[in-house]
Amino acid sequence: MSEFIKRHADEIAFSLSCYDRVVITGTLVDIGYARAATGWLNSHDIRIFDFPKWAEQFREALRENAEAVAQSNGLEIDFIAKKNFRKEERIKAIIAERGDHPGLVHIFSAMEPCGAYKPWHDKKSHRTFLKNTPGKCLHYYFYFILPELGLCYLRVPTWAPFRLQFYFNGHNELARKLDKHDIGYEMLDNAFVSIKDPVAAQKLADAIRPDRLHKRLNKVVQAYCPIVNDQNPDETGQNRRQCRFT
Repeated sequence: MSEFIKRHADEIAFSLSCYDRVVITGTLVDIGYARAATGWLNSHDIRIFDFPKWAEQFREALRENAEAVAQSNGLEIDFIAKKNFRKEERIKAIIAERGDHPGLVHIFSAMEPCGAYKPWHDKKSHRTFLKNTPGKCLHYYFYFILPELGLCYLRVPTWAPFRLQFYFNGHNELARKLDKHDIGYEMLDNAFVSIKDPVAAQKLADAIRPDRLHKRLNKVVQAYCPIVNDQNPDETGQNRRQCRFT
């Protein structure tokens, strides 16, 4: 890229280095991988072969929560049946009608592949444990606008281990920072085609740190993935369910 900029320096008004589309994965620490989930079930006296029954209660909780969130916001959940359906185009049309003020924009649901576990008994070692297996389950996409980040979504699978996916656009966050500092700019789709003060914009872009989002993400997850609130701490406060973002 540096060679490209050097070669076309006379034709380039400015260059900007900034996060673009950012995807962050959320993992429930206590059941985030098969061995951990096996240990968690054992420590709570839950039979390994009862794992599907145990997981089913959370699937229903996630469905009920999604329906409650939709109802409280006057929305209907859109089930995506077509493979070529473009969620971004639908969201763009909704925002054009509702405006870009903060809050929940829309909810989609779709049957998609997911990671899963299956109970397994090893006849040689006489051990019973969970193994990784490919699966497919209903996923919810919660699209919402945050004051500082702009349009985001949280993807919530309805089957254990419930690996979450959070998305935001670094260009949208920078645009909000430019607005806050009264720095004029023009965007074409997702690209900055002009910025009044590129130097100041670059400093603002350098300050964008996805790893600083964890506290904000915890609030988002609690709203749209309530199983993180299913906590059974012991007297020392241990065994609380935690969601780790990477």
